[in-house]
Amino acid sequence: MSHRAATKVFQGIEEEIATGQLKDGEKLDEASLAERFQVSRTPVREALLQLVGSGLATQIPKRGCFVKAPSFRDMIEMFEVMSELEGLCARLAARRISSQQIDRLKRTNQGCETAIASGDSDLYYDFNVDFHECIYEACGNSFLAQETRQLRRRLQSFRRLQLRVRGRMPQSLEEHHAIIEAIEAGDADTADEVSRQHVMIQGERFNDLLSHIDQMR
Repeated sequence: MSHRAATKVFQGIEEEIATGQLKDGEKLDEASLAERFQVSRTPVREALLQLVGSGLATQIPKRGCFVKAPSFRDMIEMFEVMSELEGLCARLAARRISSQQIDRLKRTNQGCETAIASGDSDLYYDFNVDFHECIYEACGNSFLAQETRQLRRRLQSFRRLQLRVRGRMPQSLEEHHAIIEAIEAGDADTADEVSRQHVMIQGERFNDLLSHIDQMR
């Protein structure tokens, strides 16, 4: 129960930081957060630790926990690096993936289809994480996988919001199909390219995300 409550608080604060409702440098007070989310202080403390771990907050001794919100420039730079890491994971996976791992990759993508059918972007995000985890494991490079996971955690609030933009989930699913096809065919170059494009926010997609964030504010 405490873990679920902590997740609820973490995701709530995470979204408020991503949408600008909580500003950079703003103090995250345990008592007020516990009252606002209607939980005890224990899950709030756990949520704050998660925020610090994901790079969205900083803990200052004797002063408390404060928001550390990335600028849009920071976000774009992180997405640029993330796209390269994802591309490399897919490139290596195309060379190293097993038949069992391919089957698991396809099953997680079926979960994404189920989420679209129910119109649940958060469920889609969860299956999307599983989809990419399959590729990280199949790449056969634990260091690369860990670095990619770490950056994904820092960007998860923005990636979650991106899926709420109209039409993004079906588009993402089509990109998944292209990634699976390239990996299953052992086409490392194509797997790299389509995976990088799948992650990178640019052009119209970035403008759509900014518009969505403005609406949420």
